[in-house]
Order: sequence, then structure tokens, then C-alpha cells
Amino acid sequence: MLRRRIPELLDSDSGTPDEIAASFSDLKRINRWLGGVATTCGMIRYVAKKTGARSLSLLEVGAGPGDVPRAVRERLTRLGIDLEVCLLDRAPAHLRHQHGDSAPRVAGDARALPFGKESFDLVSSCLLAHHFPPEDLLRFVKEGLRVARTAVLINDLVWHPLHLALGYAGWPLYRSRLTQHDAPASIRQAYTPREMREILKPTPAASVLVRRHPLFRMGVVVWKHSLPT
Repeated sequence: MLRRRIPELLDSDSGTPDEIAASFSDLKRINRWLGGVATTCGMIRYVAKKTGARSLSLLEVGAGPGDVPRAVRERLTRLGIDLEVCLLDRAPAHLRHQHGDSAPRVAGDARALPFGKESFDLVSSCLLAHHFPPEDLLRFVKEGLRVARTAVLINDLVWHPLHLALGYAGWPLYRSRLTQHDAPASIRQAYTPREMREILKPTPAASVLVRRHPLFRMGVVVWKHSLPT
């Protein structure tokens, strides 16, 4: 395994409120421009196509202020898919309300989700998986499968040396010193698709689909039940 465990500053709130807000602004731009929104949107469209659903409920874990699910919901609405979103983050201060956004917000642990069995159609995360060592990532996915009716979606980075070089190259564009540290740290902690498949083998999932997406992203669909053939 090539990943290197490096604590990220945003995880420990090691910054002023302005620095944390600027870091979330950086993440919003990264996800809009570098495949984050597109990857989650693509996975949900795939689930909708496979299941025939035109309306889905989604729990976004590690959501921060909810920029990714908000952008995904807007795109899916234009495609005729209704997405009802609930946001969960470990830090209540990260769950900032945005103007016009009424999504419920819950503070909680991704490894012990504070919801009952099959509370949502989908449990999703974006740029969360690489924060966890393999055993905690497995715990999160098992919890997600308990809470989901249909699938767990993982949108994360792919470890690659070129990706790391690009992470450092973007350093002058980051607005927050937290991002200047955390962006390359995130890439160093990322898994490869093969590692992700190995980690998720012990889950009770019916099947696990791992796909590469543009700009060093991977999308993982962990199906709770087998789909009709």
C-alpha cells in the first residue's frame, strides 16, 4: 500500500474561522472543477438508471457545508431526478447553512451513523474515504449499508505520483494555508482502486463496482442487494 498517513489540518480545526471558511471555499472550487461534483452525479445517475428511480433520498457523510450534494442536486433536477439530501459532519461548525438551502444537518460519526436501518436510499461521501485507515473505512461502509436501502457511494481521490505533483502545482491557487497543507496530504493518503476493492471485500454488500473517473477520481458503488437481471 503506497498511501502515507498524514493528519490534515481541517480535520483538527487547526485554523481560524476565516481560514476554515477559505479552505471550504477551496474545496468547493476543487470539486466543481476537478471532477468531484461530476463523479457523484454520475454515480447517482447510474443508480437511477439501474433501479428506475426518479426520486432518491441521500445522506451525505463528511458533508461540510454541503456544497457537493447541493451542486449535484441542481444538476440532477435538470435531468428529471429529484434528490432529497441530509447532511452529516463530525463538526457542527462545518455544517453552515447556505441561503435557500433547507437540507437537514446532523453532527455525528461516520463510523457510527446516528440513523436507523434503511433510513435513506443512498449513503454518500466525497473526499472522506482517504481520511480513514482501512479498518475505519470498512466500518463506515458497513454502517452505510445498514442505513442505506440501495447503495453506498464513495467519491474519492486516486493515489498516483502525477496526481501528487499536480496537487503541489496548485499550491499558489489555494486561498487557505489549510488547503496548501491538506491538498497534497489528501493525495498521499488516497487509495488505489485495487486497494479499495480489497478493503471492501469483507462487507456484506451484494457487489462492489469501482470505476476510475477523470482527473484522478474514483467512484465506488457498493450495492446492498443484487439487482434484477
